[in-house]
Amino acid sequence: MLRQIRPLLSDLADLVIAVTLGVVISVVGLKVIDAVQWPAFNSSNVTRALTTVGQVIAVIVLVGAALLYRYGRSRWLTTVLSTAGVAGLVTVTLGMPLGATRLYLFGLSADQQFRTEYLTRMTSSPHLADMTYLDLPPYYPAGWFWWGGRFAAAQGMPGWEAYKPWAILTIAVAAAVGVVLWNRMVGADRGAAIALAVTVVTLMEASPEPYAAVLVLIGVPMLIPMQYALRGRSRMADGPTGSLRAGTSWPAVIAAGLFLGLCATFYTLYAGLFAGVAVLMALVLIGFGWVRAGNKALPSAEVSAARRAVIVAVGVRLIVMAAVSGIVALLVWTPYLLARVSNAPSSGGTAEHYLPGRGAVLPLPMLHLTIVGVITMIGLIWLLLRFRERTIALALGVTVVGIYLFCLLSMIRTAVGSTLLSFRLEPILVAVLAAAGVLGVAELSRWAVGRFGDIRTLIGVVAAATAIAAAQGIPEYLSGEITTAYTDTDGYGVRADQRPAGAESFFPEIDRKITAQTGRPATDNVVLTADYGFLSVYPYWGFQGLTSHYANPLAEFDKRAATIAKWAQVTTPDEMIDQLDHAAWPAPNVFLFRYSADGYALRLAQDVYPNDPNVKRYTVTFDPKAFDDPRFEVTEIGPFVLVVRQ
Repeated sequence: MLRQIRPLLSDLADLVIAVTLGVVISVVGLKVIDAVQWPAFNSSNVTRALTTVGQVIAVIVLVGAALLYRYGRSRWLTTVLSTAGVAGLVTVTLGMPLGATRLYLFGLSADQQFRTEYLTRMTSSPHLADMTYLDLPPYYPAGWFWWGGRFAAAQGMPGWEAYKPWAILTIAVAAAVGVVLWNRMVGADRGAAIALAVTVVTLMEASPEPYAAVLVLIGVPMLIPMQYALRGRSRMADGPTGSLRAGTSWPAVIAAGLFLGLCATFYTLYAGLFAGVAVLMALVLIGFGWVRAGNKALPSAEVSAARRAVIVAVGVRLIVMAAVSGIVALLVWTPYLLARVSNAPSSGGTAEHYLPGRGAVLPLPMLHLTIVGVITMIGLIWLLLRFRERTIALALGVTVVGIYLFCLLSMIRTAVGSTLLSFRLEPILVAVLAAAGVLGVAELSRWAVGRFGDIRTLIGVVAAATAIAAAQGIPEYLSGEITTAYTDTDGYGVRADQRPAGAESFFPEIDRKITAQTGRPATDNVVLTADYGFLSVYPYWGFQGLTSHYANPLAEFDKRAATIAKWAQVTTPDEMIDQLDHAAWPAPNVFLFRYSADGYALRLAQDVYPNDPNVKRYTVTFDPKAFDDPRFEVTEIGPFVLVVRQ
């Protein structure tokens, strides 16, 4: 018994080391970076140069970990170096270019606006709640944001300011966990190389969406234990075992279930993809077991019994995996599901109404003439050559097939007026093919050594140089996202590039006025505004969301929009008060308009899918006479008009 538990305890110890080092390196690294007054990334190459230096050091550390493993040195030291290498790579690659701004990639623009709003909401209270709407359970999974809220509260930081360090910290920890998983499965020499490749492409493709990046870094290596959990304790050549009791690795089943549950608490789309891959793996394994049973020289009754045993065993493992993941998912989904079961009214949510150009074609990263294109092409070739022989090749190959099937289903679904947002799965595809590419390069290297002699040093130097070349290109790849972090005005009313701030610089004054005029904390006020950056910075409740695509279906976005349009027709204070008092939802007691020659304006959004762009902006204008009454206090602040109901 002790002999069986000891390896498990050793693996858990490695994970603890990974998480601890990931946290320490990211936190200390960001504090060191923040201690210096750096020039803005978009006006100087200083931070980019220092980013390259940090990346080179990180790659050297990873090479050192691989060499220590190759020469049979301490497993503990190998784990420390490999986790430090990838965590340091993440920290310097994201932290250094953003060193002179408090904002993360994309600043407070586009999708980052509603993500920051969510973190601000979770910082204001640990209670699960919608990011915008009062008294509604969350529709978007709250896992990453809830823990981020606890991080921000512990640091004494506003949610918007904590977004950057929390994003970098979680990606660094996920990368550290990922390298430990790879080391455990393929050894630290190849594991460090695979983790480096997966981390680099994930930073390129998924870092603007940090909770997605976390799942990519952990999810790609978890595909192999997931397949092993479904197959059971048997060799690849023998197919799945039909013995549930003795042939099942229950720790692997539970681990896979916990990962799927984590996905469900972080990102619904990725949870659906990984769950679909698990089902596809089960079907493939059942097919292998069916064929192998038929190929054995056994009586037909025994063949049938063997086939039934495989179906039952794989099916039960899949069901247990689903049950574990469901229990974890309910930690964040229970409030919303209870509301839907109770027939709470819902309408107007259009989360899947988005089809950019990338979503209308299949992603083919292996055909791009880049370093990533070359490594993913090698990965595709390796998968096609080895999926019958190697567990890891089959697991990664099934995932690639699953992603392409998901993309095709998404395209088919456009015929009925929606999509599956399959374009957001490209980071997983690139990471899977990059991991396979490293394994393909490893096989080519062994062949080259056998053909040309001991050229391992040459191969290692070329591989390290290639990794550095790919890594140092990340800031350029993300230059638009980084630049936005410097040109957007932050929650303190400052632009990090030291240029004149935007209208958002008035937000702190507006917040002070609302507090003074209402006598309430932000979380006790409902604000009607089209300046959603205000809700990203302060935890006010919003009467209406940014767009219907980010709106909770329970919020009835479409009906609220119609109600706002109706309010805009009101011309007297008495009628406005009556309309507010009889609203179907908690009415706003604060209005934040933009001043215009025609009155008080709100620039709102309407879903126009299947058009691309899928959002149409329109303006509704309120008559100032509707608020000309002692029951409303009107204050002009810069380009804004603040109206507070007394």
